[in-house]
Amino acid sequence: MKYHLVSLGCQMNASDGERVRSIIESMGYQWTDKEEDANLIGILACSVRQKAIDKVYSKIHKWNKWKNKRNLVTFVSGCVLPSDLEKFLKLFDILFQMKDLPKLPEMIQQYGIATPVGLQQGFDSQNENISEFWNVKPNYTSDFEAYVPIQNGCDKFCSFCAVPYTRGREVSRPSDEIVQEIENLVDKGFKSITLLGQNVNSYGLDKKGKEVDFPELLRRIGKLGNRLNKEFWIYFTSPHPRDMTDEVIEVIAQYKCLAKQIHLPIQSGDDKVLIHMNRKHGMEKYRQIVHTIKRLIPEATLFTDIIVGFTGESDEQFENTRKAMEEFKYNMAYIAMYSPRPGALSHRWFDDVNLDIKKQRHHQLTEDLKLYSRNYNEHMVDKTYRILVKGKARHEGYLMALTEGKINVRFLSTDESLVGQFVDIKITSAADFSVEGKLIKINEEVEGEEKGSI
Repeated sequence: MKYHLVSLGCQMNASDGERVRSIIESMGYQWTDKEEDANLIGILACSVRQKAIDKVYSKIHKWNKWKNKRNLVTFVSGCVLPSDLEKFLKLFDILFQMKDLPKLPEMIQQYGIATPVGLQQGFDSQNENISEFWNVKPNYTSDFEAYVPIQNGCDKFCSFCAVPYTRGREVSRPSDEIVQEIENLVDKGFKSITLLGQNVNSYGLDKKGKEVDFPELLRRIGKLGNRLNKEFWIYFTSPHPRDMTDEVIEVIAQYKCLAKQIHLPIQSGDDKVLIHMNRKHGMEKYRQIVHTIKRLIPEATLFTDIIVGFTGESDEQFENTRKAMEEFKYNMAYIAMYSPRPGALSHRWFDDVNLDIKKQRHHQLTEDLKLYSRNYNEHMVDKTYRILVKGKARHEGYLMALTEGKINVRFLSTDESLVGQFVDIKITSAADFSVEGKLIKINEEVEGEEKGSI
């Protein structure tokens, strides 16, 4: 018996998928890369983007046609709005919340017995018994990179976002479990570990007095890194500017294993748009955070998220976002054109920015980003960096890697034994979003050249 799983959306769904795979394989199913060979097919959906939901419908219509020729069971879970779930109920055999993952074998045995009433009761309490899900041992899809969930849900209720309605209110995972999972991963040779949550830097606030806060969690992980004395990088995503404190940045600066790369979503560079988005922070607060990062961790790279064409966004307000891009000179920005999502507050508002204008703004910001990214990358040339080799590059005869600051690197080599390993590289040229370098042999001495920080 074979199975196939499709994960859409963010890293949280990718991490959830590793636990789903673990449960399915405990039943005796074997993974297949080909959907058409599977007896059990699942999809982890994402209601945050309409494109992801459209892909769900495309997949399930194809899979349901296959049922005319062979036995096939389908299921759906993930980050899904109730309105989407009601439609999925008629299309999939099994629907379940991630907190109910341990019950999936029973659901499969019963061939997906589900009712609208049962689903509604379940999704009114999204994070009840979430600890049972966290206790599922993941089936990691990589042997050197891993995701570690530290919380689930969100309390921020940004007006454009459906996450509080798909994943519920914030619930923090016990810190002892988190640190233990990281220690186990490092002992097994994992090199890159990402802490996951919808708002990681509010970790512990739902359990005040009973759990540590986010800076202390990072500190404990940093001390673990010192004690283990092994080389690995710890990342986290995503923080919210409202909860980002100087202490978080101070702790990152203090410990070697805490990667010097920070993803800090800005969404817009205009204060009025930020109010409309219910972001609960202004540009001055955001600017202070970036200044602290530059002061305490000058080598850190800075990534962000930006929405263009949000309801009511004027040309002037968009220009303020361009000014923010120029001021902060991001290494990478994930730019999205606004689309209303059912369940989010802004879905009630008229989407009054023309699609062509959204595309123009998306293109303009992307061109701005290229400029600042390339300028940073050009300053990397002739410097030596530590990199983690990820796999084959698209160009024949090359391998690709990431610096600690998540700058893409390619270098001439066909030695696939380097994949999953740290190596040193001298940067020889730069492009818009990547650099190229020359591998430095382990025993090769590097003289008269500058060492890069990230």
